Amino acid sequence: MNNDVFTRTLYAAIARLLTPLIRILLRSGVSYNVFSEIAKRLYVTISQQEFAIPGKPQTNTRIATLTGLSRKEVLRIVSEKPKSEADLTDQHNRATRVISGWVRESEFHDKRSMPAALPFDGTGKSFSALVKRFSGDIPARTILDELLHSGAVKYLKDQRIQLVANAYIPASDSMEKIKMLGTDVSDLINTIDHNLKTAGSASRFQRKVSYNNIPQEHIDAIRSSIVLTAQTALEKMNRDMAKHDRNTNPQIKGTGRKRAGIGIFYFENDLDDGEQQ
Repeated sequence: MNNDVFTRTLYAAIARLLTPLIRILLRSGVSYNVFSEIAKRLYVTISQQEFAIPGKPQTNTRIATLTGLSRKEVLRIVSEKPKSEADLTDQHNRATRVISGWVRESEFHDKRSMPAALPFDGTGKSFSALVKRFSGDIPARTILDELLHSGAVKYLKDQRIQLVANAYIPASDSMEKIKMLGTDVSDLINTIDHNLKTAGSASRFQRKVSYNNIPQEHIDAIRSSIVLTAQTALEKMNRDMAKHDRNTNPQIKGTGRKRAGIGIFYFENDLDDGEQQ
């Protein structure tokens, strides 16, 4: 395949892959800076572990060449201890810093030493001054819209802004569903990666069935039928795999330890007339 065609195809695939992920990140209040830091660390870690020249130690210069990061940035990442999940969460959103400052700093408190109801702007303490102090160059209106949307603040009758929650907690999915984001999607991408590198009998099973011109009125019936069929198939595959699992059957003998499985998921989305997916 022509390299330019391959690159364009890969970039388009990355954009489609990241679109639902970034939607989740935005809904969960994860900023670009946090995503970028995670990505940088993974680029460095995977370069260290999997892309060294056989028989030679992996150097920071080679990591910089592979990743496109500067040697200074690579050195910082290699030298620092990985940030804990709590550290990343603390910096994850400017709205969090605004609320923390509102709760913590006495200059934005009322006579009871509680977070004061603030006018949007003005010469004294105001919401705009609060945002400028704790959120840098992000417009105060943008922060206010986000806090209103999350339910962290509300307008009073006199149009002052009242803090009603001492933490910024955007509406998000359950913890278990978020964990599935890291496991199920990773499993699928690992299978695709394996199949890109191998062929024939060594390939892993990867199939999909979809149609792109289904009337809305038929969707409920299709969904119900697929769920029933898929559940039945998964239950049978579960029984078959359990026969070979040492945790389920301690009498099973053999060497090594492998993880194997299959995932089935249903998808649907709206298409404009003439759009192909």
